[in-house]
Amino acid sequence: MLDFEEPSAQPPAVRPLKPIQIGPITIEAPVILAPMSGVTDMPFRRLVKKHGASLVVSEMIASQAMVRECRKTMQMIQRSEAENPMAVQLAGCEPEVMGEAAKLNEDRGAHIIDINFGCPVKKVVNGHAGSSLMRDEVHAAKILEATVKAVKVPVTLKMRMGWNHENLNAPRLAKIAEECGIKMVTVHGRTRCQFYEGQADWSFIRNVKNAVTIPVIANGDINDFPDVIKALEMSGADGVMIGRGAYGRPWFIQQVMDYLRTGVIPKAPSLQHQVETVIEHLESMLEHYGSHAGLRIARKHIGWYSKGLPKSSEFRDAVNNVDDASKVRELINGFFFPLLEKAA
Repeated sequence: MLDFEEPSAQPPAVRPLKPIQIGPITIEAPVILAPMSGVTDMPFRRLVKKHGASLVVSEMIASQAMVRECRKTMQMIQRSEAENPMAVQLAGCEPEVMGEAAKLNEDRGAHIIDINFGCPVKKVVNGHAGSSLMRDEVHAAKILEATVKAVKVPVTLKMRMGWNHENLNAPRLAKIAEECGIKMVTVHGRTRCQFYEGQADWSFIRNVKNAVTIPVIANGDINDFPDVIKALEMSGADGVMIGRGAYGRPWFIQQVMDYLRTGVIPKAPSLQHQVETVIEHLESMLEHYGSHAGLRIARKHIGWYSKGLPKSSEFRDAVNNVDDASKVRELINGFFFPLLEKAA
């Protein structure tokens, strides 16, 4: 929430990003919102898009659930015109089901289908989906091919470096993906066995970039402006995908885009704008999910928005212990408005 300060050390030279082509879709500034389960729902995507992002990606959707049209899943894939162009990410282990789920999403207005070969969560991996597919390149190719053939919209792929450091096969799998018709590859600079431990290896992503001619996007640990430059320089990637760096900062992706154009590190939006964004986000979630579920899901976002501000810990504890939306609104006003008065 606080304004960014100029770093004491001079950051590496800015390399302005060139537009990338994903099939017929042009992304003018490839700084992309990553798919994050429980985070990149329609209210958050719409807010990030409103702040200027070129491309946003949905939460990971289980292809089996999509085909069965589970109520929760159908809510997860809801989209608005304000998000265009928007990508839906699918996970699954059955080529035919993945193809069917992709076609259903295309019919519902998705502009891009993204395939998940990167999720490290045990529940997903034990179902032979997500990063588990990196261990079976033949079966992975069947899934890629079936999904591409099922739709007319472009299909992209998100994966990790490999299953573990003994099996770093992302460059080879990226080449297979390109041959299957995949139009862009995003690489998280960790293995599955690392989960989210350690530091993302942006330099390894250069091996993927050298293996294919389609756009390659770097992902993992891109949380501030120097990270963006280092990730691009070390990976040689065509763009970056930002996940946790956007927590509580739906404007961050636009800031990165501006930074890469100008070389000037921008300050955060005014506190007034931030407060208005918190309130807008809360109301959007209450409308989307209903009062009870919306408030429960909104709590983490409200906590992220308040991070770094005075007495934010006490504020978060209070929000987490209230089950009435009107009381949460009162807590937000009581927390932020004294700060606004002080800043005036």
